[in-house]
Amino acid sequence: MKIIKKIDIYLLRNFLGLFLATFFIAIFILLMQFMWMHVNDLVGKGIGLNVLAEFFVYATASVVPLALPLAILLSSLISFGNLAEKLELTAMKAAGISLFRILRPLAVAVAFLSVGAFFFSNSVLPKSQMKLWALIFSLRQKSPELQIPVGEFYDEISGYHIYVRNKDKNSLLNIMIYDYTEGFENATVMVADTGRLTASADKRFLILDLINGESFENLNRKQQRATGTTKNIPYRRETFAHKRIVIDFATDFNRYDESILEDQHVSKNVTQLLQSIDSVKDVSRERCAEQSNQLLEERFFSRENTRNVIVPTELTADEKQTYSLDSLWRTVSPNQYTHILVMARERAQNYRDQIDYNAIMLEDADRYIRKHEIELYRKFTLAFACLVFFFIGAPLGTIIRKGGLGAPVVISVILFIIYYIIDNTGYKMAREALWPCWAGMWLSSFVLLPVGIFLTYKAATDSPLFNPETWTIKAKRFFYRVRNYENQYNRRSIGRLPKR
Repeated sequence: MKIIKKIDIYLLRNFLGLFLATFFIAIFILLMQFMWMHVNDLVGKGIGLNVLAEFFVYATASVVPLALPLAILLSSLISFGNLAEKLELTAMKAAGISLFRILRPLAVAVAFLSVGAFFFSNSVLPKSQMKLWALIFSLRQKSPELQIPVGEFYDEISGYHIYVRNKDKNSLLNIMIYDYTEGFENATVMVADTGRLTASADKRFLILDLINGESFENLNRKQQRATGTTKNIPYRRETFAHKRIVIDFATDFNRYDESILEDQHVSKNVTQLLQSIDSVKDVSRERCAEQSNQLLEERFFSRENTRNVIVPTELTADEKQTYSLDSLWRTVSPNQYTHILVMARERAQNYRDQIDYNAIMLEDADRYIRKHEIELYRKFTLAFACLVFFFIGAPLGTIIRKGGLGAPVVISVILFIIYYIIDNTGYKMAREALWPCWAGMWLSSFVLLPVGIFLTYKAATDSPLFNPETWTIKAKRFFYRVRNYENQYNRRSIGRLPKR
């Protein structure tokens, strides 16, 4: 007896072909959205094609967790929609094959995809995320490519505004430069007929050579600091035939150190996340116990200083112990009364500052634990979301009986937007410690799993869930019952009226 039959091969061929197509489409769409978010880090930096290719590879790996569930949903919806629209699904059921038997080979394939998604998010995704963010930080630190436009001010060089009226090959004509490196009030204005801008050999500085120009420098602040007088000197004018300005402007591309990101939650697998969570929890518990003991022993139960202030000194040690606070309070003088209140207020403020500091220290540890727990649950929710979306898309395709890229794409996008909103809401609730991390990260699965079970049941029982005639009949029956109940109520009300 063959384990895999021809019908299984036929279903798998149709499903896997659609899955690969929809997966690459989803990757492309999500990658364009990711690129649009980081377009400022890429445009105008003068980076090479190898860096761009590296960025694309790492960005592609980062969008797989979103593209994979969407591709499974869309491919299953199109696949079963095509089967139902071509009446192939009806022929299978007429031959005695149940819907669950039809779903079985595809469910096994999706289960393997879910396992692969877990291993991808556990092994590949942490490394790609670490390399991606290291590359993004490196691109953000790189200075923009020097392309001075004509007819407008260029402000990409920190502390300088450069205006060029025209260009001639490698020369800049009719230049105006505003130098704000020493502050806005100490600005220096330079104009020149010709200029040439080049980079130093180590690509750390820009060398600006000006030919036949003048400079105007504001000396108010400098003169006051040098002479200690408030006498105003408007400016200093200088005429030059050649002037060289060296500007600190690193144009080379320097890699960000990836080792700094190794302790981040996005760069760890399940084992590393569990180890980090356990170690930080132990440290947090020890710190909390230490702070509690400190407050109990040194703050609230240490009253020797106060006792010595208000207990009469002529009493013996045994008599001091028998005094109550009320009796001691009545024995103090007005000066002692004021001194005790001032001291109590200072101590209360110190206690409050100590508690606030302890709360900040504990909050850092709690935030660190929450980030790691969120990343831990995310690796499992990705694999489970693939199964949930399959059991939503497959029965939904058999119910709507529409294939192609029309209605299935619209329905898939709507369902995925709902999933994304729910998942993002749960993530924010977990991040802000309003919900437990497991509840926030599993929220989308808990909401969509009953939907998948309901749709699978309706598809297995051939329920006309999206048939307009069925809902029209049900609506007519509902309004008929409401009208009938209203008529019966009116008759009863008329029967209760008193007879004249």
